[in-house]
Amino acid sequence: MKNKTHPATTKNHQIMKDQSHESTYGVVGVCGVVGNLIARVLMDHGLNVTCTDIKPEDECRFRYTLEPYLKKYNPPIYFSSHPESFLTESDYLIAPPSLPKTSKLFKKIKESGTNILEVEDILRWIKPDKPVICITGTNGKTTTTTLLKHICRFAGLEPTEHGFRDLQGNIDYIPPLQGRLNGDVAVLETGTFGVPEDLKQMIKRSKPSCGIITNITPDHLDKDHDFLSYANIKGDFIEYLKDKQLIVNSDDPTLWGLIKSKNCINVVSFGVDSQSTVKGVKKCWCGREIFIDETISGVGYYECECGLKRSEPNYLATDINESGFTLKTPHGSMKLNPKIMGLHNIYNILGAVAGAVDFFKIPLEDLKEAVESFEGVPGRLEYMFTFNEKDVIVDYGHNPAGVETVLRELKKVYNKLTAVVTISSESGVSGDDEIFRKTLELADFVVPASNSSRIAAEKHLPNNKIVMTSRSLEKFREGTLGATQDQVIEGLKRGLKCDSRAVVCLGEAAFKYKESIMPP
Repeated sequence: MKNKTHPATTKNHQIMKDQSHESTYGVVGVCGVVGNLIARVLMDHGLNVTCTDIKPEDECRFRYTLEPYLKKYNPPIYFSSHPESFLTESDYLIAPPSLPKTSKLFKKIKESGTNILEVEDILRWIKPDKPVICITGTNGKTTTTTLLKHICRFAGLEPTEHGFRDLQGNIDYIPPLQGRLNGDVAVLETGTFGVPEDLKQMIKRSKPSCGIITNITPDHLDKDHDFLSYANIKGDFIEYLKDKQLIVNSDDPTLWGLIKSKNCINVVSFGVDSQSTVKGVKKCWCGREIFIDETISGVGYYECECGLKRSEPNYLATDINESGFTLKTPHGSMKLNPKIMGLHNIYNILGAVAGAVDFFKIPLEDLKEAVESFEGVPGRLEYMFTFNEKDVIVDYGHNPAGVETVLRELKKVYNKLTAVVTISSESGVSGDDEIFRKTLELADFVVPASNSSRIAAEKHLPNNKIVMTSRSLEKFREGTLGATQDQVIEGLKRGLKCDSRAVVCLGEAAFKYKESIMPP
């Protein structure tokens, strides 16, 4: 029987007191990301669930994630409509945040007298019942997250998974809800659009006891915004965890300065011992420009007039060569020979290993097989095929530092390299220009496949390193997806005609259409 005394939005203490496993929870919008996750969280916690969506069943994009729940719990799901019986049979209704309060459906729900719950109510009521670690940073967080989950599985710990194919799932309500699904541990990638308070809210909702920060660079930053203000968004992440546990890249002066400014009490650091011939400049947290002997873009060896300098990391990669490196830790040392290549991936390995050992308490000696068996994240330096003695590689990189790091690493392997650029930078024209400048500097030939990269390329003509295409004249942009399938394919074909040992296709479009990237 419905409890008609509840207010429209139930408060946390009322939920704890009045809701029970005998109640029925109606989830509106189960074909959407949030509705889908809420339904699964509720079922994972043994609650009776019924679902509805205005979409027909054959258009329900994420229905495959519900299949195990349909077999186990057999919840009623109404497609193509929101029948009256759904409203009358539910004791509580949860509508997605995207449903306007002025919509006919919301008004109908309210008029039905059924108690209305919001996503925040669910998050306050159902707490994570497992260790939670959040991973953030400008670059490397996907690989670090994926590797740490891989290590956990080797140790017999099952991580929670949101399960959405082709959806990164590091923003909005996805990480907090993912952490409440069934599993032994929660390893959550947490991103930000660079908007103040967004990362802060996500961390508060996710309730981690530990956080990993890979780096802070201005790659996701519009030119009109201040870098240190953007960096301070990560400061919200640090502030939440400063009395818990933080694992950070101490080779990053901006990040390390931010850590020092927050007086954090439990910090584990990681870094690499590598000779550098590249000089870089970055803002120290004190506001001064600081010179860096870069290992990868924006991180390395540094010392600022304010007294901030690189200190010896707790987890250090040394004796680095093409086959692997020596890992030195407070718990001992070991030689690692990972399958994933490049200094940027060594940083990712260090962060994941530190999280596994220091937070999940997995013995160091148990990690070797897990790390060395990890084959990377699809779309990150992913080998596709070899054609006419040219290796074809795809990389998802779509910001200046990511592109620069990938090209630097590939140039250590290939003496001549062609880059096909399919990117449209989230930073706009300034980002497109910076990406193209770095690509032109590091690659032997550059093929601008996207319209955005073509516009950037035209500022450098004439240049015999630039190979233009005809389809790049066609305008297309959808977020960082900068090229169509036809533009990607034409770019690759032109790249394969260049006199180089490898062709790397860069960007989200290259990754999205990688199945179409086949030998001519």
